[in-house]
Amino acid sequence: MKVIQKEFNLKNYSRGFHLITNEVINKLNEIKNIEMGTLNLFLKHTSASLTINENCDSSVRSDMENFINDIVSNKNYFKHTYEGEDDMPAHIKSSIFGTSLTIPITNGKLNLGTWQGIYLGEHRDFGGSRKIVATIMGT
Repeated sequence: MKVIQKEFNLKNYSRGFHLITNEVINKLNEIKNIEMGTLNLFLKHTSASLTINENCDSSVRSDMENFINDIVSNKNYFKHTYEGEDDMPAHIKSSIFGTSLTIPITNGKLNLGTWQGIYLGEHRDFGGSRKIVATIMGT
């Protein structure tokens, strides 16, 4: 079994949900050499998230941003505002969606469904570049 671990930065994204599947694949050429295995992605941040969802219609991403903002918005009772009013809401959103994904690899490709893509949820107004640790395991 091969185990490969790489760390890489995503480009800067504005607040919202962004399809990053191709960016991830382009950073991980090693996937092409795995016949059967898994890719684990771990986002090293507490104010952004990773999730899998619809990869075709961009309105899904804007609908997700609108919905999560209805559930978690800036509240006057938040005490953790050291980095701005969007700080605590970003932490809560990150906890709701999570910071890691595990995706099967089959015949050198991510084995995602036809309409599935990897999303970065950027929950800060000015989050900056985000760092991912990718662990590839397989044969």
